[in-house]
Amino acid sequence: MTITRLDLTRHLSDTVGLTAKDCAALVDSFFDTIHATLAAGEDVKLSGFGNFTLHEKRARPGRNPKTKEPVEISARRVATFKAGPTIKARCNEVKVLPAFGKARALAGY
Repeated sequence: MTITRLDLTRHLSDTVGLTAKDCAALVDSFFDTIHATLAAGEDVKLSGFGNFTLHEKRARPGRNPKTKEPVEISARRVATFKAGPTIKARCNEVKVLPAFGKARALAGY
């Protein structure tokens, strides 16, 4: 199941009691903060969830799969996510229930 920003907004609105507009602003602000922090070259650590880190990748040779022509893949910074132990433990439980949304309703909870 994929959870979208809209799903997060609706879940916050249902559980916290804020308006949908306020919840949408909160969700957007949260992701904007993560994006800005990573863009500034800093890591993001969310306690009990996981870490977003930046890695520098060097330029390397590659190949165009269609034409088989050699090309150089440029150097770049990539963001990676490493789940924390709490999330890993919950993912490895025998029965994983959807947190919210349509899937939870379909599961009968």
